[in-house]
Amino acid sequence: DSYRAPAKRACSPNICMHWVTRTTDAPPSRAWVSTTMDVMKQVWAREVGAMNYRRPLRDGHRGGDGRLDVYLKDVGVQGLFGYCATERRSQTSKWKASGYCVLDDDFARSQFGAPPRVSLKATAAHEFFHEIQFALDFGEDAWWMEATATWMEEQVFDGANDNRRYIPFGQIGVPNTPLDEFQDIGSAQYGNWPFFEYLSRHFGREVVRGAWQAAAAVGDDRRLYSLEAIEAALPAGTFPQVFGSYVAANTQPAAFYPEGSEWKPAPPARTHVLTSARRDEVATFRSIDHLASRTVLVVPGDGLGDPGTQLDVSVDGPVLKRSPVASVVVHNVDGNVVIRPIPLDAQGDGSITIPFDRRARVTLADASTRFRCWQGTAYSCRGVSRDDAQSFTYTLTAH
Repeated sequence: DSYRAPAKRACSPNICMHWVTRTTDAPPSRAWVSTTMDVMKQVWAREVGAMNYRRPLRDGHRGGDGRLDVYLKDVGVQGLFGYCATERRSQTSKWKASGYCVLDDDFARSQFGAPPRVSLKATAAHEFFHEIQFALDFGEDAWWMEATATWMEEQVFDGANDNRRYIPFGQIGVPNTPLDEFQDIGSAQYGNWPFFEYLSRHFGREVVRGAWQAAAAVGDDRRLYSLEAIEAALPAGTFPQVFGSYVAANTQPAAFYPEGSEWKPAPPARTHVLTSARRDEVATFRSIDHLASRTVLVVPGDGLGDPGTQLDVSVDGPVLKRSPVASVVVHNVDGNVVIRPIPLDAQGDGSITIPFDRRARVTLADASTRFRCWQGTAYSCRGVSRDDAQSFTYTLTAH
């Protein structure tokens, strides 16, 4: 992209704004330029200042001097909100770089379907986080770069909520899609920002920064890729249990996320209605891929559901080294919703007994992070999972 007219420039201590006063790229007014600058300054203060992320690298004299350059242009006509691009490699690491950003010139509601300031805030918070990523390791896994940048929108401008538009395309809307899938045509990577919201709610938002710090290149050594870095930031050995609880929470987001009542829950793959005449069900999911899940809704029917009715849930999953996880979301009589993990032994077998006076959700997940890396895919480490297409058999018995 470029301008077809001479550009103007105005700078703050960290940012330089560029715009034109004619052609279709011209913003609606000088006041909008000032608004954009004010929003970018808020984003910098929040992400670099309050949240203590690495500041973007300086770019020498590109754009006039070493400050971050932000260009206003009508990219909405291309279907874009904005973007940031790498620009100049660091002299100390081939995996770190400065960059520049391009934001739409007006974020017109006619193009973006939202108030202009809302679209501006969400885009600025998202795209600036890419600048931070470029200063850590611009070659990181694309799904992680986009999911954490979309999560950052929530951390900087909580009320914007533009990122809700992507939730139906991530694991809450499509739970059988791997967490680390990147779609060239699609939005799964943007829709998976609730995973990082879940982590930050349970371990503090510093866990995301810790993961990015673990992945930051040191010299020409790229260190950890996305999933390795996330595992390193969590308590040792807990990733499978954390992932299992996360996908279970997605089936009842109103109970587990501050704004979850505004989200449509993850849909069940199957529903079983048990009755006094049919108290048992046995079924199998034959192909659950890595970092994906299936949920079964179990409902008490005729003759069941009285206080004292119980449900036995038994699982026959893959061997434990393949990281199977299973859990049940239970609605207690006091109105609380809780996640009950199903302990699995070395063979992937386990069971649990829960009250069955109301419906329950059984979630089965493949939490494997084992990969053959650098196979040219769009998954973590460009790899192929060692544990796709796993089979789970479950047995439901009411008594």
